[in-house]
Amino acid sequence: MMEIDGSYGEGGGALLRVATALAAVTGKSIHIDHIRANRPKPGLMPQHLHAVKAVSQLSQARVKGLEIGSEDIEFHPQKLEGQDLTVDVKTAGSISLVLQAVMIPAMRAEKPFKVTVRGGTDVRWSPLWDYLKNVTLPLLGLMGYQAHLELERRGYYPRGGGLVHLEITPTPHLQGLKLTHLRVKRIRGVSHATCLPRHVAQRQAHRARQILTKMGYDVDIRIEVSQDALGPGSGIVLWSEGEGRVGGSALGERGKRAEKVGEEAAQELLFHLDQAAPLDRYLSDQIIPYLALAGDSQVKVAQITPHTLTNIHIAQLLTGARFHINDGVIRVD
Repeated sequence: MMEIDGSYGEGGGALLRVATALAAVTGKSIHIDHIRANRPKPGLMPQHLHAVKAVSQLSQARVKGLEIGSEDIEFHPQKLEGQDLTVDVKTAGSISLVLQAVMIPAMRAEKPFKVTVRGGTDVRWSPLWDYLKNVTLPLLGLMGYQAHLELERRGYYPRGGGLVHLEITPTPHLQGLKLTHLRVKRIRGVSHATCLPRHVAQRQAHRARQILTKMGYDVDIRIEVSQDALGPGSGIVLWSEGEGRVGGSALGERGKRAEKVGEEAAQELLFHLDQAAPLDRYLSDQIIPYLALAGDSQVKVAQITPHTLTNIHIAQLLTGARFHINDGVIRVD
C-alpha cells in the first residue's frame, strides 16, 4: 500500500481528491493521513467525503475511515465500471469539486454513464459551474475527453440545492496536449441572478463589458435569470475563445454592488490575459492529472500555484509520469 502525507504542500482537499481519483485509475491501494491538516477544521468535510465516496462507488473500492472529520483513510480500488451515480452533498458544498474527482477515473470506465450531483453550483473557493462547463471541459476536449454537462438548478451558499448532470463517455487513451500560446478572438460570458431582480445580472454584465471593451475586446455576455432555487444568489463567469482558454469570475453577496461583481470578474480575466498563457492559474492545477495520464505534453500556464505543485507531486507518485517546469511551461514525459 502506498503511503501519502495529506499535509504535503497545499495540504487541502485537492490532494485527497486527486490521490483517490488516480488510485482508482491505476488500481493502487493508498493510505492517506493528516488529511486537510493545514485547514482550520482538519479532516473530511461533506464535499470531500462525498467526492471520495463517489470515486469509491465508481471503482468498487473498499474504504476505511470515510466519515466526517476523519484525518486518515485507506482506499483500495477494484474494477472501474460505468455505473450511474447520484451524489447529494446535503449542503452548499461544491458540486464542481465532487465532479472534478469523478471525472478523472470516469474516462477509464467500461461504459458511458451519468453522474447527478446536488449541492452548490456557485460557491466560494471552487470553480463555478459556468467555468467548469466553458473553460475546463473545452480544454479537456482538446485531449479527447468527452463529456456533456447540464444544469438543472443553481445552488448558492448557505442552502445549496443546486442540481447538475454530467454524462461521460470513456476515453481509454488521452491525447497529449501541446499548448503554449494564447490567442484571443473574443470574450464570452454568463451573468446570472437567481431569486433576484433581472437588473442584478444586467448590471454585472454591463460593468464587465465596459471594462473589457475599453481594452479592445469583442465581448458577448449572456444574461440568465431564474426563480428556481432554494435561496438567492448571483455571479458572472467570463472566458476567452481562440487558442487556449482563460477565465475570470466573481460571486455576488449581500451588500456587494452588482457593478463590483462584474468589475472583479473582468479584472481577474484581464490578469490572466496579461500573462499571455493559454491556461489560467486555476486550470494549471486541474489539468495535471490528465497530463500525467496522457504523457508527452507541454503547456504554458498563467501561474504555478501551490495547488499545481501539490497535484504534480501526487500525479508523479501514482502514475510514474515525470513533470518539468521552466518559466511557466509544464512539460510531461
